[in-house]
Amino acid sequence: MLRLFLLLFALSAQAADFDLIIENAQITDGTGSPLQKGRIGIKDGRIAALGDFTGTAADTLDARGLVAAPGFIDVHTHSEDICGNPVAENFLRMGVTTIITGNCGNSRTDVAKFFREIEAAKPALNVGTLIGHGSVRKEGMGGSFIRAPNAEQLATMSQIVDQAMKDGAVGLSTGLIYVPGSFAKTDEIIALAEVVSQHDGIYVSHMRAETVKIFDALDELIRIAKESGCRAEVSHIKLSGPTAWGKAAEVLAVLDQARADGLKITHDQYAYTASSTGLRQTIPDAALEGTREDFVKRLADPAEKTKILEGMAKMRERQGRQDYAYAVIARTAMNPELNGKNIPEAAKILRGKDTLEDQIETILDLEARGGASAIFHGMNEDDLQAFLKHPFTMIASDGGPRLLGEDVPHPRSYGNNARVLGRYVRDLKLLTLEDAIRRMTSLPAATFQLQDRGQLKTGFIADIVLLDPAKVTDPSTFADPHHHAEGIPHVLVNGRLVLRDAKLTDERPGQIVRKNVK
Repeated sequence: MLRLFLLLFALSAQAADFDLIIENAQITDGTGSPLQKGRIGIKDGRIAALGDFTGTAADTLDARGLVAAPGFIDVHTHSEDICGNPVAENFLRMGVTTIITGNCGNSRTDVAKFFREIEAAKPALNVGTLIGHGSVRKEGMGGSFIRAPNAEQLATMSQIVDQAMKDGAVGLSTGLIYVPGSFAKTDEIIALAEVVSQHDGIYVSHMRAETVKIFDALDELIRIAKESGCRAEVSHIKLSGPTAWGKAAEVLAVLDQARADGLKITHDQYAYTASSTGLRQTIPDAALEGTREDFVKRLADPAEKTKILEGMAKMRERQGRQDYAYAVIARTAMNPELNGKNIPEAAKILRGKDTLEDQIETILDLEARGGASAIFHGMNEDDLQAFLKHPFTMIASDGGPRLLGEDVPHPRSYGNNARVLGRYVRDLKLLTLEDAIRRMTSLPAATFQLQDRGQLKTGFIADIVLLDPAKVTDPSTFADPHHHAEGIPHVLVNGRLVLRDAKLTDERPGQIVRKNVK
C-alpha cells in the first residue's frame, strides 16, 4: 500500500506544472520597482512563471502578509572556512542565499580545489570567491615582503591569478592595510589587475587607508581601475577615527567624479559603526613582517621595540585616539576570559592596571602569544547614513559563517541585512524597501556578473526570500551577538526551501558561483 501511495505521489508531482507555487506574495523584483501582488511558479530550480498565471504545483507556500524578494547576495564575506559550517545558518536567516568570499586580499589560491571541497561539503547556500592578492603574494614571494617582487615572482603571481580566474574566481581582492599587501606598490597591483581585466573580472579593495588618508587611497584605487581596465569595488566603505569623521560627502564626490569620467566603481557597506579585524592592526606593519617569532625577537630588541612604540603613537595621533578603549577583543586563544573585554579591561585582568602603557603591553603580548581578533568602535553614524543613501552602495556583511555561542564576534554576521531592513528602512525610512533590496540583489549580481541571479524574473534561478517587513529585525548586539535575525520565515536556494516556517529544512542545494570566462 505504501509503495502504491509513493508511486501515485510521484506521478502527481511529475504531472504538476510547477514544483512549487508561492501564493499571495507582495513581489519586489530586485530592480527597485514598486511592489506588485502575484504568484511565483518554480520549476527545476528556476522561476517559470511570475504574476498572474494558472497551473498546478506539487507544493504550495502561502506568502500572505510577506514580501517576496530575490535572495540576498553578500559580496563581502570571509568564508574560507565554509566547508566547516556549510549550512551557514546565520546567513540564511538574514536572507542571504549567495556569498562571495576571498575578500581583503585573503583567499584560497587553488580555486579549483577550493570549489571541489565546497561541492563535497554540500553547502546550503551559493558560494563564489575572489582571488586574494595577499595570499598570492605569500605564495609567489615566500616570507620576505618589504620589497617589490622581482620579475620572476611577479610572473608567478600573475600565473596564479590567471589560473584562479580560469577556474571561476570573480575577481581580485586586496587588503592594503594588511601584511603582506601593505608592502605592495601600486604598479604591482595594476599588473595583477590587468590579468583580471582580461577575464572581465572585478578589482575589489580594502583600501590602503580609511582614516584621514582615505583620499590618497581613493586616488590609488581610481588609478588601478583606470590603468588596468578593471571594474572596481570599494570594500566596506567607511571613515575610521574621529579625525576622519564628517568627510563622507567628500569621499562620495571623488567616487562620483570617477564614475563621471567613465570608470565603473561601486562600494559595499555594513550597517554598523564598528569594524572587526585582527588586533595586530594597531601595530605598525614593519613590526609584523615575517613570522611571529620574528615579531617576538623585535620586541626583545630595545631599539626595535622603541620603533614599534613610536609607530603605535603615530597611529593613535592620526586617528585622534588617546587610548585603546575603542577596541574590544572578539577572540583570543591565549585567554578566552578576555573575549568581550575592551583593551583597558583586558590590561586590568592581565597586568592589574589599565594605563596606556599597560594597554600597549597587553596588545603586544597578545600578538606575541598567538594574536587576537577585535571589534573597533571607530565610525560615525552620520557618515554611515550618508554612505548608505548613495545609490551605488551595496549591502555586505564583512562577516562569515558563525556557530551560536562561539566567541564574542561582531553582530554583523547575524544581523546585517535584517538591520538595514528594520532600522534603516522601516524605522528611520532612510531607504525604501524596494531600493534597499536592490542594493542586496540586482546591484551586486550585476556588479559581480552573477548570471541569472539577483532578480525575480522568469527564467532566473529561484533564489527567493520571503520576509515580513513589519517584523524583520536584528536582535544581535555587540555585547550579546549570538542571535539569528528574525522576520524572514522562508528562504529558497536554487528553487528548494532551506528555511520553511522559520525552521531549517534538510535541503543543501547550494552551488558554486563561477565567473563566466570569456
